[in-house]
Amino acid sequence: MKIFQCQACDQPISFESTACESCGRKLGYVSDVNEVSALEPSGDFWHAYANPARKYKFCANASYDACNWLIPEGSYDRYCTACRHNHVVPDLSVAWNLTRWRQIEAAKHRLFYSLMRLNLPLMTRDENPVTGLAFDFLVDPAETYRVGPPVLTGHQSGLITLNIAEADDVERERRRMLFGEYYRTLLGHFRHEIGHYFWNALVRFDQSLWTFRDLFGDERVNYAAALQRHYAHGAPPDWEESFVSAYATAHPWEDFAETWAHYLHIVDTVETASTFELHVRPRLRHGRGEPVIIDYDPYQISDFGRLVEAWLPLTYAVNSLSRSMGQQALYPFTLTPAVIAKLSFVHERIGAIRSVGPSMGSEEAGSDILKAVIAGLRQRVAAPNT
Repeated sequence: MKIFQCQACDQPISFESTACESCGRKLGYVSDVNEVSALEPSGDFWHAYANPARKYKFCANASYDACNWLIPEGSYDRYCTACRHNHVVPDLSVAWNLTRWRQIEAAKHRLFYSLMRLNLPLMTRDENPVTGLAFDFLVDPAETYRVGPPVLTGHQSGLITLNIAEADDVERERRRMLFGEYYRTLLGHFRHEIGHYFWNALVRFDQSLWTFRDLFGDERVNYAAALQRHYAHGAPPDWEESFVSAYATAHPWEDFAETWAHYLHIVDTVETASTFELHVRPRLRHGRGEPVIIDYDPYQISDFGRLVEAWLPLTYAVNSLSRSMGQQALYPFTLTPAVIAKLSFVHERIGAIRSVGPSMGSEEAGSDILKAVIAGLRQRVAAPNT
């Protein structure tokens, strides 16, 4: 993610900031121009320093301190581009639910930052009731002494379900250990599950499906049976040669979703590195003479090779720094040639859909671009993905 600053006083601020710690001005995220902006009140609206030509109002979820995104004056929407995809939220009168939901929203908004920077099509459930993107944030029945199956995080037909217990650091760590995972975060969950959504949108009915099968395998293999085998027997011993994670070996859908998540990890982290104009050159005996200079926008780059060229030494550096602080490696994964080929496929699919039109960032543009696909989707509901 990029660096943000208050336009009134130049104080560095975060993506989630709602007030400047230096000058005290109200802050809000203006997605039109990709800026967290200082604001001045104007009646029932706000003038944004980052885009003075328009007035804005806050998303309705700002009243819960769960969103700082702005909506242009004249819009009939109560919710911002990220929040209007919410389908079910927990009972917010319960304080612990509200605390967890705020953390979930923070991660989800970072997800939407990336999706919008990539100009990917985003359709709501109102625009497409069958496969539009929506989120259910649910509480396990046992937490409220009710009878019912536990809530499983997963995706089905555009609906992403997340157990809000994942916002509890202790519970999430317990699950990470239980499933033998290197990495488990809220943002990671979102990036994985949205991968299932975009497999349906960008691959399922596209001619690239044949390339997908060459790289990831045949997704027509029984999904439920494949998961049962994975949980019973685990990943094959040589999985690291061809897969980015052990869970990616379970089924081609999971392989794609894991690869998609890692692509977003890479792009967003490289953008952060680029805003600091990092020069990376490990001092190895036979290392390269010139440093890798990360001074470009990874969300706009067409050559995936440049991302890999930056990512490998960057992760070597940050992993070393993390261990120096007594922590585990920040990015404990290996990008083999086979994994890089899969990441390149994701990069190509995103580039292909972006090239269709100049204004892919809006949901309206997404509806136009996927018009032909939607006709098929309405007839054929996507199979469940976890």
